[in-house]
Amino acid sequence: MPDTVLTFEDHPVPLPDGTVLSARIWRPTGTAPAILEALPYRKRDGTAARDATTHALFAERGYACIRVDLRGAGESDGLFDDEYSETELSDIEAIIAWIADQPWCSGAVGMMGISWGGFNGLQVAVRQPPALRAIISSCSSVDRFADDIHYKGGCQLSENIGWAAVAMSWLTMPPDPALRPDWRRIWQDRLEAAPFLAETWTSHQTRDAYWRHGSVCEDYAALGIPVLSLGGWHDGYRNTPFRLLANRPDQTRALVGPWNHKYPHLATPGPRLDFVEEAIAWWDRHLAQEPGPDLPAARLYLMDGIAPATSYDHRPGRWLSFPEWPCRDIRAQAFHLTDGGLSRDPAPLSARVTTDPLHGEGCGEFFPFGFGPGELPDDQRADDARASTFDSGPLAAPLAIVGAPRIDICLTPDRDFGQLVVRLCDVAPDGSSHLVTNGLLNLALADDMGQARPPRPGHAMDVSLSLDHIAYVVPRGHRLRISISTSYWPFAWPERGDVTLLLTAGSVALPILADPEAYAITIPEDVPPTSPSHRSLTEGREEKRRYDADGLRHLEIIADRGATEDLSHGLITANSVRELWSIDTGNAACAQARIEWTRSLTRDGVTASSKVVHVMRSDETHWHIDATLEAFVDDEPICQRAFHTVQKRAMI
Repeated sequence: MPDTVLTFEDHPVPLPDGTVLSARIWRPTGTAPAILEALPYRKRDGTAARDATTHALFAERGYACIRVDLRGAGESDGLFDDEYSETELSDIEAIIAWIADQPWCSGAVGMMGISWGGFNGLQVAVRQPPALRAIISSCSSVDRFADDIHYKGGCQLSENIGWAAVAMSWLTMPPDPALRPDWRRIWQDRLEAAPFLAETWTSHQTRDAYWRHGSVCEDYAALGIPVLSLGGWHDGYRNTPFRLLANRPDQTRALVGPWNHKYPHLATPGPRLDFVEEAIAWWDRHLAQEPGPDLPAARLYLMDGIAPATSYDHRPGRWLSFPEWPCRDIRAQAFHLTDGGLSRDPAPLSARVTTDPLHGEGCGEFFPFGFGPGELPDDQRADDARASTFDSGPLAAPLAIVGAPRIDICLTPDRDFGQLVVRLCDVAPDGSSHLVTNGLLNLALADDMGQARPPRPGHAMDVSLSLDHIAYVVPRGHRLRISISTSYWPFAWPERGDVTLLLTAGSVALPILADPEAYAITIPEDVPPTSPSHRSLTEGREEKRRYDADGLRHLEIIADRGATEDLSHGLITANSVRELWSIDTGNAACAQARIEWTRSLTRDGVTASSKVVHVMRSDETHWHIDATLEAFVDDEPICQRAFHTVQKRAMI
């Protein structure tokens, strides 16, 4: 670190109620604009390596950077209650005011973050704290119910229970003993106060006040500062840049690459992008008030159609730049669902869609992190065989799909519930099927995510569903395929039983860019190397396998990250997860997930560890959830808690 940059590993940030949060600060010696990232992911160990590639480098370029652990996390005081709670957002407003009042701050503050930090940056921005001048939000959502890790299109995602286990594991670890001599007391308080988030999140099954809180889409007009919105085509959160552009085009600039759930300089697949330079240009313009050209409305990476694989190092394609969005040269092309397939011309349709509990095995993971193989969607042929499919003829020319495809269907269900799952695939001449994009919809919430209206068996209903945004070229000679199904396990939790849909009319509107080359640009793809901040002590392992036993189909995932040591202060950390997803092949309503996290930190020969287990199972009427939380100092148990809830399916 240059001599012109001052660093503080554990700087106190006082809150109005007397709680003191812990901040890691990098700042130049003079007065500077400030950049805040506020997370629960433990700056001392959880994000330390990543912070060295962002905040440390921003400070060298003249910005004061403050990485704060949220209340109840890392070395911060207080107790955690829930994600994006009123307490969290109020705390961040107080942090911003504190930063702006420091003699080393110019008074201008920006926020940045990915995932949790991307969410709370947007959410705080609409609260309009005076010193907040601009944000960078990556991999986030403007709608906490319809497009989040908990529910998507009103369907409960399996990640709802997985994320509850992750959160409990992260937020029940102690502070670093080197910084908190009373770490055992603090840890015990956290363990005893840990909330049972799986119960909370499962009990809110419509878009009620709980989910509306923190959903920026409730009041786009309140978003009055510039937003650089980043996303990745291989991430679960890819719609936000476009929803912000549609509602606040004056404030939003979008950048979307082929990436997974990481910042662009760390993400896969490539090409990566120099995020530091992108961010500095943004901060210079909006925090330092330096003159410079404005960014185009959207810069998107248009991926070439290639063979499906569960991981890629690089996706071939090209960067496109759009001065305004929506682009006037992107126009909808209609394809009709017919008994003869996918056609440019309308024709009769009478198709039945039935439930196959195994449909979805090729779906990939909601959050690909690049930790190992098998995270991305596999060849879709097996899933296509379990769905009702509609194919076009071979394309006479490449088709550049840029935007969100929309499907309109007239369907008649035979039950008072149902999921609609639509996949758009690129089918190569060899028969391989590449997932381009997809969408999910709970039919009981088709008209209003906040009010359940169960479908009437035997009565036709018109349904419109927008698939996730994408930028993808279907090559010449390939076919388009629309696959329709009523389940998507293990991506989404199954409905209350089998359902059959009768389709009598349908069409899909594809957003087609006729001349991509007219918008092509070059973006430097070189990412400067950074010095390692950690060393690996033990090797990790990644494993994923499927097998049948006891009438159930099982998916087992093992991810052991191994043990690492922070080279700057010597803290040793390790974590691993084992997931088991099981479904009754004869009854789609009966599924079960078991998530087990172990986590540890070691300081001066003393190891603090935790084990968190969440088990969720379903039947036709209820979700049953059990969890345990155990903590140990070396081999001595210091806490054991059990949680249990039974939640009635709200659509009954």
